[in-house]
Amino acid sequence: MAEEGGRRWLRRGAIAGAFTLLVAGGAVWRVKHRPPPPAKFVTSAVSTGDISEKVQATGAVQPLLQVNIGAQVNGRVTRVLVDFNSEVRKGDVLAEIDPSIYGTQVSAQEANLASQRAQLAQAQAQMETARAQMDTARIAFDRVDRLYKAGLSSKGDLDTATGNFAAAKATFDAAVANVTSNRAGIGSQQAQLNQMTTNLGYTKIYSPVDGVVVTRSIDPGATVVASFQAPVLFVIAQDLRKMRVLADVDEADVGKLAEKMEADCVVDAFPGESFHGIVSQLRFSPNTVQGVVTYSAIVEVDNPEEKLRPGMTATVTIKTHESRGAARLPNSALRYHPTPPEGLDGKPVPQPPEAPLAKGKGRVFLLTSEKPGDEKEAAKVISIGITDGLFTEVTEGSLAIGTKVVTDQLDDEKKKK
Repeated sequence: MAEEGGRRWLRRGAIAGAFTLLVAGGAVWRVKHRPPPPAKFVTSAVSTGDISEKVQATGAVQPLLQVNIGAQVNGRVTRVLVDFNSEVRKGDVLAEIDPSIYGTQVSAQEANLASQRAQLAQAQAQMETARAQMDTARIAFDRVDRLYKAGLSSKGDLDTATGNFAAAKATFDAAVANVTSNRAGIGSQQAQLNQMTTNLGYTKIYSPVDGVVVTRSIDPGATVVASFQAPVLFVIAQDLRKMRVLADVDEADVGKLAEKMEADCVVDAFPGESFHGIVSQLRFSPNTVQGVVTYSAIVEVDNPEEKLRPGMTATVTIKTHESRGAARLPNSALRYHPTPPEGLDGKPVPQPPEAPLAKGKGRVFLLTSEKPGDEKEAAKVISIGITDGLFTEVTEGSLAIGTKVVTDQLDDEKKKK
């Protein structure tokens, strides 16, 4: 019995030892195969690629040349000869205003002019009669004057002859003045007739250019009242194959633009399609809306298929600079700032302010130690160039291709996720 009990305890001890060895082996295996601690930093390598600096703005599509056509006289519209989208040539009649009133005025003025000319003819005849009477009076005066000097005529006869000559001369001068007045009257009447004839011509509204009617604001039977300013009846676009976009450029970006820069325009009506254009003008006049200052950039756009229409909202992308095969790093590396360490109270320890950077400089953080669990970083100021919003050019060989830069720092909550 004692021998059998000893064997039982021996078996139990062997099982316990085997179990202990198994547990210890499992612990050693877990230690050897434990994954490394999660990285403290998110990094990205400096790479090579193309960078294009672009400026975006929005604006309205407009014809390159748009003419507003109005009326210079009042009246009822009798005919409208064009409609929306009608193609017109220079000199074509677009509409007519009732000419009857202006025609009557022209006829009446022609009659006034004819009457004035008749009065001039009468005044000229009276002037010639007065001239003859003055010549007769002069001859009589000369004869009496010679007789008086020879002692053959009295002083009374001389005085009478002198008075008759003076009266005849005064009558002639009055007749000359009357002729001059009538001639001036003819000039005035002729000017009024010219004005009325011009107004009669204004009853027909002509197209001043070749183009397409994009707006028609009048119908037959409507009354036109041209008082202080001519009402706009038609809008004609000269050539819809050439359009322009009046883009509002933010004041922070206007310094990057220059005339002759290439631009691409997109509209919602044709998704995925781009229209090529050129910056033709940068206006100095500011546009201020709710404290936001913008400047107008005129972009001339090719529209050979006439897809772009006046009034469409276009998004303009202007390429300002481009660098091909440049060393570049993500913009997140330039925005990154390390998290301040926490003090004993659990609050971040205040850090000294960073020195301001000069133009063309940027600050990045490089890994000085990549040992898992003991990663360290150090700041470095580098030279930078243009940016496309995602990547920034690294200039002057500040960083070698493949250099890792910190773009983010993982806190405990991010590590758990």
